[in-house]
Amino acid sequence: MKQFRPISIAVSGALVLSSVSTSLSSQESLPRPDPAFHGKISVKREGAIPYWPEPIKAPDGAPNIVVILLDDVGYGAASVFGGPVQTPALEKLAASGLRYNRFHVNALCSPTRASLLTGRNNHQVGFGTVAESASGFPGYNSIWPKSTVSVAEVLRENGFSTAAFGKWHNTPSWEIGPTGPFDHWPTSLGFEYYYGFMAGASSQWEPRLYRNTTAVETPGRPEQGYHLTTDLTDDAIRWLHQHDAVVPDKPFFLYFATGATHAPHHVPQQWIDIYKGKFDQGWDKLREETFARQKQLGVIPADAELTPRPKELPAWDSLPADEKKLLAHQAEVYAGFLAQTDYEVGRLLQAIKDEGKSDNTLVFYIVGDNGASGEGGLDGYESDGVYDSRMATIATRLEHANEFGGEFFSNHYAAAWAWGLDAPFQWTKQVASHLGGTRDPLIVSWPAQIKDAGGLRSQFTHVTDIAPTIYETTGVRFPDVVNDAKQIPLEGKSFVYTFDNPDAPSHHNLQYFEMVGNRGIYKDGWWAGARHALPWEMFSIGYQQPIGQHPWELYDLDHDFSQAHDLAEKYPEKLKELQGAFDSEARRNNVYPILPIPGQGRPSPAAGKTTFTYRDGVTRLPWGVTPDLAGRSQRIVANIEVPAAGADGVIIAQGGRYGGFSLYVKDGTLIYEANAFTPHHEKLVSSEPLPQGKVEVSFEFTADDAPRKAEIGLLGLASSTAGGAARLIINGKQVADGHFEHLSPVNSGTETLDVGADSGSPVTDAYQSPNSFTGKIEKVTINLL
Repeated sequence: MKQFRPISIAVSGALVLSSVSTSLSSQESLPRPDPAFHGKISVKREGAIPYWPEPIKAPDGAPNIVVILLDDVGYGAASVFGGPVQTPALEKLAASGLRYNRFHVNALCSPTRASLLTGRNNHQVGFGTVAESASGFPGYNSIWPKSTVSVAEVLRENGFSTAAFGKWHNTPSWEIGPTGPFDHWPTSLGFEYYYGFMAGASSQWEPRLYRNTTAVETPGRPEQGYHLTTDLTDDAIRWLHQHDAVVPDKPFFLYFATGATHAPHHVPQQWIDIYKGKFDQGWDKLREETFARQKQLGVIPADAELTPRPKELPAWDSLPADEKKLLAHQAEVYAGFLAQTDYEVGRLLQAIKDEGKSDNTLVFYIVGDNGASGEGGLDGYESDGVYDSRMATIATRLEHANEFGGEFFSNHYAAAWAWGLDAPFQWTKQVASHLGGTRDPLIVSWPAQIKDAGGLRSQFTHVTDIAPTIYETTGVRFPDVVNDAKQIPLEGKSFVYTFDNPDAPSHHNLQYFEMVGNRGIYKDGWWAGARHALPWEMFSIGYQQPIGQHPWELYDLDHDFSQAHDLAEKYPEKLKELQGAFDSEARRNNVYPILPIPGQGRPSPAAGKTTFTYRDGVTRLPWGVTPDLAGRSQRIVANIEVPAAGADGVIIAQGGRYGGFSLYVKDGTLIYEANAFTPHHEKLVSSEPLPQGKVEVSFEFTADDAPRKAEIGLLGLASSTAGGAARLIINGKQVADGHFEHLSPVNSGTETLDVGADSGSPVTDAYQSPNSFTGKIEKVTINLL
């Protein structure tokens, strides 16, 4: 094969290799200064000579760049790497490019994305954990530094069009709102266009979406066939068509990060039906079958070993028949979700081909950002807003099984399925000490340059390597200074050298891993790791126990692909060397303190305030910019006007089907309903109808003296509840009272506060969203007492 050079251009219909023009990439500082005027200024028009500055152009022949990132997919899930889920679009892409079987991620959502988009280690970008769990330390504050410019910004400044679609999980929670600030939103970090959701997870049926920095509603409802992954794909294709219509010769950078396949596992029924009965054999047998296919495909070495099931997970054969039936169906739903995602991504790739752009489009398809998710716990879960699997028998759960995947259920599979889909490795997402949380498939396709179609590459690569590879292939120089901020050097290493040479030694020889207390370090073929807590233990154990309860393990990855043999006792000096390397990297990259308590003193526009006034038209306020009402003594006062025909609808609501509250009117009756992480639904109903005209209505809650109780939401989000006395008041007269046992924690990542409506999923099944108020709202005042 010819020696690879970054850029190819067409001459007489044939592809030839050419050197990159460096006239634009020689600059070290971005943005570039305004060009000098090269015309002529004259007092009279006749002697003046106009001049137009040349627009910035990308290096000649630079490829389009497409980065695709799936969510919560295990190494052994997709068929392209031997998994049980058929992914024909992914297989087609792999057949035209390269498969990387030693590619690594950061074991959790936000951290992987931070490294992917900057080429730096995640703690350097402030994302030592997910954005919602930020704490006040440099490695964990979720505040993307100016010294870590995104690859999107660099490409934009070098003549690329840029767009991002899907999950954006890298903005501080307190900056997600209608007033920003917008410095850390996609459109301020290099993307000229953005469409997606600003959270770690989302309903696929009722997502809370943004276009650029504006909150927008979905173009359809679930009953009309709306689905988020389809919507994201449609919007990305629309953007491609617009781009091609106006600037077809301008290269683009498209970042497509679906919310799939993160829980809730939401997917149309026809995709679930495809996998009926396909998981009846259980997770133990599934791993054996996947392992055999992986060897047949050659994506794992012939001498690789299948690691055993850990004692913390049950054997499939130990489960009762009804439980097997329930859990097998959980996997069927997930498989359908992944298969549908593959179909939608395939539509996006086909659109690029239909435009005649695929030949010179470099695609990085990362099949998972952190391994399969064990966050469903040992039994998995599902809820429809009233029914909660955590409180139900297996028989009751089976009665609901055919509804899993629909808009009324938030569902996640049992943790052992995640382990099964991470074959042949140990553990799952979050567990950065082992490969199950840190290794995922990578497919790279670039038909114009990569000639070893279907080839396999086994160099150690990491998500930080994507950005440097993009810079080399596009001929764009990484800047020293951006917007007057000196840049932290790239941590990743370009792996362009692997395109032509499958046997080249790895250029990435040292890489630390740390996530929620789980630690790992790779150095020159060796791996050392120490587990702290498992995903389903984080709130019960992870933040309670000190780091260091589990011993360090040692693996020789050059001869033990799957981490099957712990060599810590055999090579104590090697272990000590790697432990020292971890400490050195941790100090250099802001990893310490490990596992800081999230949220303490976190900034918020609501911090320190006790009175909040919301007027008509205020909607889509996320949890990070609103008061924490959970279990707090409070008074909500609404000044409304009821027309002669009466009024119905929501006055104020926060949250949704899986946690929140709503003060609403139904059939002329005032109602307050609290939904405290189902099945705790409690409500007050007025004994009198609302009068006509101007009316003041109030809800008052006085918390009991007992301490607030911790609650864990269905997405693993902790909050607190408290019992207390509750009252409804109309024009100064008490019209209902009672005692609440649990008061309204809010499903923080996915829902919002709205005045005059309940957007997203409804807090109660007493109405359908948005259930807009038919009267007038002057203002709603919330007082924390």
